[in-house]
Amino acid sequence: MVGLTACGSEKSDGDKAGEKTGDKSGQSAMSPLAALKLASQRTDQKNSAKVEGTTKMGEQNSQMSGSMDWANGIRANMSITQSGGAIASSPIEGKAMDARYTPDAMFLNMGDEFAAQAGGGKHWVKYDYDVLAQKAGPSGAFLKDQMQNNNPSRSVELLLATGKVKSVGSESVKGVKATHYTGTVKVSEIAKMQSKELSQSDLDALQKQLETSGMDTETIDLWVDDQNLLVKKREQAQSNSGSYDSTVYYSDYGTAVTVEEPTSSDTVDFQDMLQQ
Repeated sequence: MVGLTACGSEKSDGDKAGEKTGDKSGQSAMSPLAALKLASQRTDQKNSAKVEGTTKMGEQNSQMSGSMDWANGIRANMSITQSGGAIASSPIEGKAMDARYTPDAMFLNMGDEFAAQAGGGKHWVKYDYDVLAQKAGPSGAFLKDQMQNNNPSRSVELLLATGKVKSVGSESVKGVKATHYTGTVKVSEIAKMQSKELSQSDLDALQKQLETSGMDTETIDLWVDDQNLLVKKREQAQSNSGSYDSTVYYSDYGTAVTVEEPTSSDTVDFQDMLQQ
């Protein structure tokens, strides 16, 4: 679920990470903090974009592509393919699944085999954010906050909040010239800087969970084009359960996004499945 706004990958053939242009116009002419502040504003104003990427968490990998709108909460249509880790050799491994995100829930189409064997004839599983917040404690409350409020500009704001960011030059991202920025954030501070609605007690409890996971810092890299729009984001960290490497590409800002909830007759609640 978090992959909607943080999806990771190795550098693609479309990236020329070592290509330095030396250009001093646009983003390159500003201080890193001033440039990212402008990028945050411009990116947030666009309200929607197409996204694609992959995520690696330990032994599990996922790929996703689609479009998202953040004008009034997060709405998105995605195709997600997962492999390895906890889902290795499961019926969904390697199969593209449709996912729909609304401000209140995520819906995942598990396919015909699931509908026949475990879904009672229903293909879609609903993950209600309020239920997750109640059942999963602080981490569930944090996930709810992220899924309802996160958008591309929030990652830019996160680096801005640290006050410690540097430019490492101009590079090509999928054929688009962009300025590359990098910074390191303490994981214990991420929730406080990114969350809008978590109570102090939830933040304290979440920080303890993060410390227990062994994840200390996270490196964030951002690429901003000459229109002051975020075109790529990469996040990397290490924890007790393995490495985390997450990249997402943004394009076609302002694209139209329409999300329809699956019919209730073809949807089963995740909570109801747990109780069964």
